[in-house]
Amino acid sequence: MPIPTPHITAKAGDYAKTVLMPGDPLRAKFIADNYLENPKKVNEVRGMLGYTGTYNGKPVSVQGSGMGVGSMGIYSYELFNFYDVDNIIRIGSAGALDLNLNLGDIIIGLGACTDSDYAKQYKLPGHYAPTCSYELLCKVQEAAKMTEQPIHVGNVLTTDVFYHDESHALKYWVKMGILGVEMEAAGLYMNAARAGKNALCMCTISDVIFTDQAMSAKDREKSLTKMMDLALTMLLVE
Repeated sequence: MPIPTPHITAKAGDYAKTVLMPGDPLRAKFIADNYLENPKKVNEVRGMLGYTGTYNGKPVSVQGSGMGVGSMGIYSYELFNFYDVDNIIRIGSAGALDLNLNLGDIIIGLGACTDSDYAKQYKLPGHYAPTCSYELLCKVQEAAKMTEQPIHVGNVLTTDVFYHDESHALKYWVKMGILGVEMEAAGLYMNAARAGKNALCMCTISDVIFTDQAMSAKDREKSLTKMMDLALTMLLVE
């Protein structure tokens, strides 16, 4: 498919090799405005904002993905396959399933269990296990040491359903040691695998499932900033 695509109006070369991908396009704008040097807006189709600039001299882009595997599937596919992006780092929020986690903790999706049928398109003779890039996993661990930011690494659950008809559905995943639930990682990991590229999902715990614990708007802004710092520090890891 030639570029621009139906969802991205950027020109060839407008995206850096590494893209930070929050679900919320306004979070992409926040990163561009507050962290990047000389940011340039490269996309605004459907309000899904994208920017490219540098961080400590390192080229980096930020691009909103929207919510859910479907939307993540579109944007990550186009970036990997049409815009020559090599690395996508999802920076989002998640609900804790592991009760040892606290609000504001950062989790890294080593693997992404899912109730999505996204993998059916590949016609595999079995069940695919979406996992992150080992290269990016090593970099985030090093970045965590550099910033003295604790992280929790393990499996996450990517679900297609935010309002589930069965109120206890998530409890089945707790016994398998799942850290938290979010809505995009599995689709991102599958697109990366198919394209031979790298992907990583990091999420800030914004609420604890099965309890009434949830971040206030002020706490959410502060905690997400820690995650942004961690993601950007990854660029400095050789």
